Order: sequence, then structure tokens, then C-alpha cells
Amino acid sequence: MTKKITMQDIADQLNISKNSVSQALTGKAGVSEKTRSLVEATARELGYEYLPAHKNYQYNTDSKNVKIALIASDYAFSLKSFFGEIYLSIEKEIASQNNSLMIQSINQSAIQSLELPAFILNGSVDGVLILSHLNTEYIQKIISTGIPAVLVDHHHPHIKADAVLTNNRFGAFLAVEHLVQLGHREIGFIGNISISPSYYERLEGYHLALNHYGIKHNEALLLSDIEEDEDGVRKAMHQLPKQPTAWFCVNDGLGFLVSSYLVHAGYKIPEQISVSNFDNGQLSKLATPKITTMDIDLELFGKRAVEQLMWRISNKDAANQEILLPTTLLVRESTGPAPN
Repeated sequence: MTKKITMQDIADQLNISKNSVSQALTGKAGVSEKTRSLVEATARELGYEYLPAHKNYQYNTDSKNVKIALIASDYAFSLKSFFGEIYLSIEKEIASQNNSLMIQSINQSAIQSLELPAFILNGSVDGVLILSHLNTEYIQKIISTGIPAVLVDHHHPHIKADAVLTNNRFGAFLAVEHLVQLGHREIGFIGNISISPSYYERLEGYHLALNHYGIKHNEALLLSDIEEDEDGVRKAMHQLPKQPTAWFCVNDGLGFLVSSYLVHAGYKIPEQISVSNFDNGQLSKLATPKITTMDIDLELFGKRAVEQLMWRISNKDAANQEILLPTTLLVRESTGPAPN
């Protein structure tokens, strides 16, 4: 089996530090142009695969106006407080570049029959942004046309395309860590992890935090198949033999429903039970008390998606990339010290 070439191999070949190699290949300051050129030449000779620094990328200049398509399921477009903000950011970024945007909602019938929009079939767009999750086979059919595509807030092992994503694992880790640092040891998880890879990754972050702090998992508090539905949440919560001292909810809507149930059931938040969630949507701000959450920079989401697609249009043969965007913990009134 051929040994994979690493930055350390290049550093050893040139008798310089690995950090200098990294600076040279990523276009960062700290190395001379002579060293940069030498590192790049050695990387090519050794067969090291890397992407040149973004400052050297050239966008498609064959046309003054780049035509971009944005597609998503009917369901995704209906979630205006989340995907709507990403869409507006995409629209703003494309307009700032004097490029064109075409928008197409994909219904379930088209997804099941693998019916692609006409502008993809006839190749009248330069690139496609795929917002949220569609059927994997459907996305693969889009990619098979050869039109550059970037996934936004979705990825899958079988999909060979660039993706711009939230760092869901680390975000969930920080949310649960916040609860642990408040003294909570009985922390529940609620959400339907089969809906989206993002939700499964948030469950992984939940587990990472508990493992990190040596807290034993309680399977009874792991509600991983709960839909964002008032009756479903009420039944699941009511069936628990005992409430935990804190809940981590996989998204904004579930955070609101869990908080509402607890208040109606007579629990005081956060004196008796703390609640945290993910996404920082409107419901987190409208709940009483307002809910501690992980904030996602949705404007940055759209901007980075457009930037990546523009780069991909001019670099069709480069290796696929996944870009993870950070989240920020916003502490509000719904979390407090664990009760004695």
C-alpha cells in the first residue's frame, strides 16, 4: 500500500518545520516567497494533495454574469426562520457580485421520481446550491450532470460534493458542558435523529460532553425519536418516571415545546429544571423564560456557501471539501444551577 504523503514528509525533505510548510501551502504570512515556491514544488514532486491558498483562486471569468441555482425541498423552504435567513444571505451575496440567482422548490413527487429542474437538465446554470437535505439519490443525480454543486447544511457519506455545515458536534458539546458546569448530572436529550445528519451529530456532541466529564449515560433520558410535535413531546415527557434536572433539545422548536410542557406541568425553569437548545431561532427568544441556545451565524452560512460554489466553478477537479462553521453559546434565563 502506497504511503500517504504528509506535511511532515515535506518538512523533513526540506529540513524546515511543519508549521512553515503549512504556512506556505495555505498562503499565510510568515514564510518568504522563495520558501513558499520551494515548498509548493516539493509538494508536487512528492505527490502531496493540497488546495492552493484562496487568494490565488480565480473565479469563472468566461462570463460577466455567473448563473447560480438554489434548490431545496418544499419543507426546507417552509422553515422561514432558519433556512429563510440562509436564503436571504445567499441572495444578498450573489447580488453583491452582480451574478444571477434562480430559485426552485422541489416537491416530494419530483424527489421520488428523480425529476430534475429544467435549468439543470439543459445546463443553463453555472452552479447549484442545495439547501438542506433532499433524497441522497436525487442529489447524486444532480452531481452526475457535472454542474458544480455545494450542499448547504447537509452531507452524506455517499454524496461526493462540497458542503458548508454547522459544527454540530462541538456546538452540542458546549451546550451540554454549560449544563454540567452548572452542576447538572441528569441531563436529557430530545430530538428525532433520523430526520437530519445534523441532529445525529448533536446527539454525538451530547455523548462527547457526558463522556468527557465522566457522567454515566441514562438511556431513559435519551428521547432520540421525538418529532417536533406538541402531542408527541407531551406524551414522551409524561411517560418519564422522573424528570432530569436539565434538558438539551436538538433544535429551537423542541426547546420551546419542552419548556412549555414543563411550565404547564408546574415545574419552575430554571430553579427545578434547566432547558437549552440549538439554532437560536425566534422561539428561543419568545419562550418564557428565554431559552439558552447555540447561535448559528446564518448570514455567514450563506456567504460561505456562495464563496465555495464560486471557487468550485473554477476548480472542478479539486478534492471535495467540508467547511465547518462555529456556533456560539448564548446563555439566557432558562439555565441555572442544578437543584440540591
